[in-house]
Amino acid sequence: MTETKDLTSLSVNAIRFLAIDAVEKAKSGHPGMPMAMAPLAYLLYREVMRHNPLDPSWPNRDRFVLSAGHGSMLLYAVLHLTGYDLSLDEIKRFRQWGSKTPGHPEYGHTPGVEVTTGPLGQGISTAVGMALAERKLAAEFNRPGHEVVDHYTYVLASDGDLMEGISGEASSLAGTWKLSKLIVFWDDNHISIDGSTDLAFTEDVLARYRAYGWHTQRVEDANDLEALRQAIRLAQLDERPSLIAVRSHIGYGSPKQDSHKAHGEPLGPEAVEATRRNLGWPYPPFEVPEEVYRHMDMRERGRAWQEAWEQRMEAYAQAYPDLYQELVRRLKGELPSLPQEPPAFDKPVATRAASGKALDAIAPHMPELLGGSADLTPSNNTQAQGMADFSPQNPTGRYIHYGVREHGMGAILNGLNLHGGYRAYGGTFLVFSDYMRPAIRLAALMGTPTVFVFTHDTIALGEDGPTHQPVEHLMSLRAMPNLWVIRPADAYETFYAWQVALRRKEGPTALILTRQAVPLLSPEKAKGALRGGYVLEDVENPEGVIVATGSEVHLALKAKALLAEKGRRVRVVSLPSFELFAAQPEAYRQSVLPPGLPTVAVEAGVSLGWERYAQKVVGLDRFGASAPYPEVYEKLGFTPERVAGALEELL
Repeated sequence: MTETKDLTSLSVNAIRFLAIDAVEKAKSGHPGMPMAMAPLAYLLYREVMRHNPLDPSWPNRDRFVLSAGHGSMLLYAVLHLTGYDLSLDEIKRFRQWGSKTPGHPEYGHTPGVEVTTGPLGQGISTAVGMALAERKLAAEFNRPGHEVVDHYTYVLASDGDLMEGISGEASSLAGTWKLSKLIVFWDDNHISIDGSTDLAFTEDVLARYRAYGWHTQRVEDANDLEALRQAIRLAQLDERPSLIAVRSHIGYGSPKQDSHKAHGEPLGPEAVEATRRNLGWPYPPFEVPEEVYRHMDMRERGRAWQEAWEQRMEAYAQAYPDLYQELVRRLKGELPSLPQEPPAFDKPVATRAASGKALDAIAPHMPELLGGSADLTPSNNTQAQGMADFSPQNPTGRYIHYGVREHGMGAILNGLNLHGGYRAYGGTFLVFSDYMRPAIRLAALMGTPTVFVFTHDTIALGEDGPTHQPVEHLMSLRAMPNLWVIRPADAYETFYAWQVALRRKEGPTALILTRQAVPLLSPEKAKGALRGGYVLEDVENPEGVIVATGSEVHLALKAKALLAEKGRRVRVVSLPSFELFAAQPEAYRQSVLPPGLPTVAVEAGVSLGWERYAQKVVGLDRFGASAPYPEVYEKLGFTPERVAGALEELL
């Protein structure tokens, strides 16, 4: 027992000093939190969690989300020690170019990292989506005696995580949904960058979480492993999500303990040596005793857990072959056969309504498709026919009501898609993409195939006025790397936009949809939306081009007709997606928008960004106004005459 206790202490200190030494060598980083929470990391990865370092993507693993991503060396140290493909050399290269140990954990970059974290509040909120995915998959696929989906989501969150509003949004939903396999540890160290948390954070956090519907506990000492074990056991038995407040001491064991100076800067050589003496660590930088490596190595246990699960899966395949095949397909992320032809339309229709019809066509063929909206379902048209509401009483429901929580919704969507087994999308008004932009950005950074549905896309909101009329949003979303933005011009382009979004696996897609009805294009021509941009109407030897997106494509067509009456030969290009168009071969792009041909762009949003395609822009570099939308368009200059005149000026 004494030997085990000594090995435990050695292992906890090995985590601490790998973090200390890496930060010191990099001359950059956050040593304080890893020093404080090393006992919890040891306990989770060595005793509590079922995980396999040999296969970090094993589907039934327990997930760990380091929401306090600034303490990344805590995670890197424990991944290294337990046998993940993260060498000591990589630990020594902490925060250096090309290393597997960047300043904050990055999904897809480092084996064992489940979520990209760092922007506070995002990790815990994304974890809610991961726990929701586990709950739904278990309800959908488990059968008596065949619990093939059965794992926990553990989170380490900081004071800052719980201060950010997004965590409140997501935590409220987790309580409503009774996500019992979500267990969050709050690093309650009383310190923030500015100093004591009392400067700005004096609420009763546990009371707040109890009000959300969570099970709460307090562990008075982060070094008390038995108290942590008992708290975890109680959390696992409760039917609610759990928050465990763990009283810790930032920079534990160092002269800077309990000081904000231990948070975001190296301890310094003198303080490091003092910490080595205080904690009885005689080893030089980056040296770990072999007995610690042997004690911490989880590869064989991980392999055994996974093999036992695979045997359960074999029995499941025998008992429920159809369910087994479906579960395997979805865990691999393989798409089923989807409808290739759009629904029929016989009159002008808003693209938000056309999006709903597209979902009606697709959803029956794609059982992993999960819909949702931030309390705007009738406006977003995001609930496909036959999609039942999700609730704790109906966990197999495929439609999720997020309430007025755009930011929380964005992170939860990312968590659902990261977990595997589902493809989740969610809707709100385009103007409210501002409320969820950090989650959209992280989806793009992680390459998560989340679909963001944004309706009410322009000043065509009319009477709602400038607070609800997006102007800068479309172009600002286009500025985000790896986010594909698609603004279809009609019902048929909308169907093909969904085809693009659902087939995309390398990153998120934003669909930008109208509130007002727009005329129909030729279904065959609209298929050009699959290439991001195409020639919609042409003439022999065109002398000029009008390029447009969304509802303004129809404005371009009217302008072309006016110019034709004057003998002008004009091509009209529909360009629903800059990003998809840019991914086409250069020869195709030049065939659509020939270099040197006078070109006018028209879009009811800011003109910034259109200079790559056009010499002149009919745009909107001001906010909108409150009035019926046809009048707003006319007063702000979105008329066929103005568009035609702009091209005539170039000609």
